[in-house]
Amino acid sequence: EAGALEALVASLCVHRADAIVQECACRALFNICVGTDAAGLARKQRAAEAGALEAAVAALGAHRAHAGVQHYACGALSNICSGTDTASIARAQRAAEAGALE
Repeated sequence: EAGALEALVASLCVHRADAIVQECACRALFNICVGTDAAGLARKQRAAEAGALEAAVAALGAHRAHAGVQHYACGALSNICSGTDTASIARAQRAAEAGALE
């Protein structure tokens, strides 16, 4: 509710060339978007709606040689897309459409 997810996505978009910012923001998304209870699923959905999937995919592409970015961006994508409900499946499809499988 405080806007942390939106702020993280904004930082990923504004500081695309800064690998440290990308790693830290992806790490935060990774940690925030964990959980399968109602609150966890809501955080995952809010992150996706804020553009986190596309931002994490962009981070992967921009920093291919940076292990920390690769690790946490993949982890963020995994956590945001995890689940078996309809919304989780839609998030996974959205990540794929953003290029997560390339």
